[in-house]
Parts: sequence; C-alpha cells; structure tokens
Amino acid sequence: MGKIIMCGSFKGGVGKSVTTYNMAYSLDKIGKKVLAVDFDSQANLPTCFGIEDVEALLVSIGHLMMAQMDEKELPDASEYIHSRNGVDFIPSSMVLSAVDSKLRLEMGAEGMLSRILEPLRDSYEYILIDTCPSLGALTINALAAADEVIITVNPQLLAMMELQDFLKTVGKIRSRINNRLSAAGILLTMCDNRTNLCKVISEEVAETFQGQIRIYDSRIPTTVKVGESVYYSEPLIEYAPGNGACEAYRMLAKEVAFA
Repeated sequence: MGKIIMCGSFKGGVGKSVTTYNMAYSLDKIGKKVLAVDFDSQANLPTCFGIEDVEALLVSIGHLMMAQMDEKELPDASEYIHSRNGVDFIPSSMVLSAVDSKLRLEMGAEGMLSRILEPLRDSYEYILIDTCPSLGALTINALAAADEVIITVNPQLLAMMELQDFLKTVGKIRSRINNRLSAAGILLTMCDNRTNLCKVISEEVAETFQGQIRIYDSRIPTTVKVGESVYYSEPLIEYAPGNGACEAYRMLAKEVAFA
C-alpha cells in the first residue's frame, strides 16, 4: 500500500510545488511509482508538468472534490490522471477555489480528499500532495488524507515563525481527525550559504527542533536552474542533472524512501 505525503507550509514562496515536482521525479528515478496531486487552486504544479491552460481541463482535482461532495460517482481514473515522463499527476484548476468555499458548509468535509485518494493507494508507492500556503478547508483535507507531512521552510524569519504554528496544526489534526499523521521532517529550501541570515536561521531550526522532528540532511540551494526548469517544464533531473539543487532532491528522495 502506498504512502501519502503532503508537502506543506503556511508560508507562500517556500518551494512546495517545486519540491513536490522534483521529489516525484527523483523518487521515480530510484524505481518508485509516484502520483503527484495538485491541491492548490493556484495550479502551479500543472505548469511544472507542462499544462498551459488548466481551465481547459475537463476533470481536475476540483471537479473530483465537487463530485465527492455531491455524492456522485467519480469518473474513471484515466480521465483525470495524466502522465509525463513516467510520473503520474492529478492537476488542479480554479474550480478548487469554489470547493474551498463549499467545504465549509459540508458535513464530514475534512474527509473528502481522503475518499478520492484511498482507492489509488494500491497503484502507487508514493502519493505526493502539493497544498496551498494557508490553513483552510483544503489544507485540513490534505492533512486528513496524509500519512506524513514534509514541511518546507526557507531561511527567512517569517517562514521560521510559521513553522511553529504549522507543527501545532499537525498535532491537532493527528489528535482530532487523522491519528496516523506524522511530521516526516523539515526541509530547508532556497538556501544560500553565502548569507549570514541563511546560516543563522538554519542553526536556529536545528537548535529548536533537533530531537523533536527530523531535519533532512538535504538542503535545497537557491539557483536560477529551478526557475528555468519550470519554464521549460522539465524536472531538474532532466534539465540540469549536475546542478546542486538536483543533487539535493536526489538525496531527499533517498531520505524519504529509505527512512
């Protein structure tokens, strides 16, 4: 049975989508069957996978959530699971914004995503969920569906402050909704070791959380190659295999797979 991992943070711009994307391909390269799920209405992940017009999609994760709430039969998986270079993915669209509003009025709303993903577990070794940078009905759904959460943090003060709140939320979801949920670890992204701030924040994360939660040895360095690879809709492992960020994602995949 596959493991469901959410990539999350309450802070935007910390590399959740890029991490989900590159981790999916890095896991694929070590022989793992992966499904990536975009659960953010901004729909950044489909752009990484080369989908230019998400609104033209007939079925997205938003449509599946609407069908689930209306207790309608879901379409065949072949209608909403796309594939690119060996990695499967379910795209998002603006429909998910309407879902977010509707979820607040639904009974048992927190379990909707789980009902969609549970039947897919047997087909994949890893299901990776990319999420929106806020605590709302969508993020709660993702946490309720996940087995583990990887928390992305860039070396900035505001991201560090949000980390404490995010961990508290994980604890509440575990005690109230999903008792199998755990914080898999903290992933430092956009690291520039030439700056004092990066060094200070990295050391503070280590001092604060060492012994409480895993801090991945992999640290994703800041590099223009990440932005370039997204522009060309290619994962780093194909676009810039010798780049430091690519090596870090390779290492992260091994840390995740062989934990």
